[in-house]
Amino acid sequence: MGGEAVRGRVLSVASECVPLLKTGGLADVVGALPAALAGVGWQMRVLMPAYRALRGQVANWPEVMAEADLFGGPGRVLAGEVAGISMLLLDAPHLYDRDGGPYSGPFGDYGDNPQRFAALSWMAARIAREGLSDGWQPQVLHAHDWQAGFAPAYLAYGGKAGIATVMTIHNIAFQGWAAASMLTALRLPAHQFHPAELEYFGGLSSLKAGLVTADAITTVSPTYAQELMRPEVGLGLQGVIADRAARVHGILNGVDEAVWSPESEPIPYSARKMKGKAENRAALCAEFGLQVPGPLAIVVSRLTDQKGIDLLPAVIPDFVAAGGGLLVLGSGDGWLETAMRGLAASYPGRVAVRIGYDEALSHRMFAGADAVLVPSRFEPCGLTQMYGLRYGTLPVVAAVGGLADTVVNANPAGLAAGVATGITFAPTDALAFGLALRRLVALHADPKQWAMVQRNAMKQPVGWQASAAAYATLYESLLR
Repeated sequence: MGGEAVRGRVLSVASECVPLLKTGGLADVVGALPAALAGVGWQMRVLMPAYRALRGQVANWPEVMAEADLFGGPGRVLAGEVAGISMLLLDAPHLYDRDGGPYSGPFGDYGDNPQRFAALSWMAARIAREGLSDGWQPQVLHAHDWQAGFAPAYLAYGGKAGIATVMTIHNIAFQGWAAASMLTALRLPAHQFHPAELEYFGGLSSLKAGLVTADAITTVSPTYAQELMRPEVGLGLQGVIADRAARVHGILNGVDEAVWSPESEPIPYSARKMKGKAENRAALCAEFGLQVPGPLAIVVSRLTDQKGIDLLPAVIPDFVAAGGGLLVLGSGDGWLETAMRGLAASYPGRVAVRIGYDEALSHRMFAGADAVLVPSRFEPCGLTQMYGLRYGTLPVVAAVGGLADTVVNANPAGLAAGVATGITFAPTDALAFGLALRRLVALHADPKQWAMVQRNAMKQPVGWQASAAAYATLYESLLR
């Protein structure tokens, strides 16, 4: 994109980004936004830590900013490009050069996580305020989740220099807790330690710091934005968000339609030529030794209560009795992994489980399955149901958050109007989930209705175009 086409510059600050590092959907979003925004004229650079696994590939990148004492040691920002994304990597070995994942090691969360991600936020604020040595300076700082929450606060308390700030909540369950005694060590002003600003139940929360100081708050679906103002979803921050309701925006995530495309799979198919879908199903059943006369459902998920995985043992026996089958891919809580293995042992040939994660297998599952189950208790946006829509693998979802915003229920009205794309249910409990699976079996037994809902699902827009336009509109409104 030529310089004359750039409508604005954004610094995106996050703890992970595809393809460099991923532990969840946050990384997918952070990695997809730069290209999506480039399409509407916004230039974005992504700042994230140079974890041990990344240091080798960025060692020769040019340095564009340095800090002699970055919370206990020197730090420097290195600039480069990865997979078309303009990246800024914060190289601070005392904070990031260690074994384990980005947030925890073999013995649990790193004890210095407050300092590790305060450092990321501190350098983000410096970049926004001062610009880089290569001449680039953003007009908007866009912080993602608790790991970047102090960035808007450092700007607000240290001088904003005309920079607009956006704080995005991807999952409010993680809030960046730190003890009040760390206030000075985290370079935060003591006079702002009160309930209207930094104080949070007697301590500090980097997420709250971002929420009270950012110019705008976004989250990843319109329904989740509303749910966050209620205690059962806001998890202590509902009042903070409700007080700033006029500045809260729900903007749906999208998926990379080039990566998640049934037409690009080894056995391709499309809404107009569905033969390959049946071939994929046969191959998937053969791979796992399944014989399923009714709908074959999949679960591709973290195995946690939040995702409603604990409901499966209660509903799958009846689903199997009605002709259904299940294939599970994921990892998480040990007792749920054991429960999933138990289902497979109880229903050989109808239920199979693979503990772990395998990207290629997940593609085969979406290509071959009839339905994807997402019984989440809360779901900020969710990408799994969007993959299902894209592949004509009908989503069966709890009517929460982004699931409610992306799936049109195949109830009598939805079917009569010809607009249904899946099945939704509420509340998130075994009774409602079990009834939804009965509806899935009945729909699957009606080939004409099933084909209509599949076509609708595959025509549903799930890419980034509308979301990128919404972000661009928000950025422009803040700069005005």
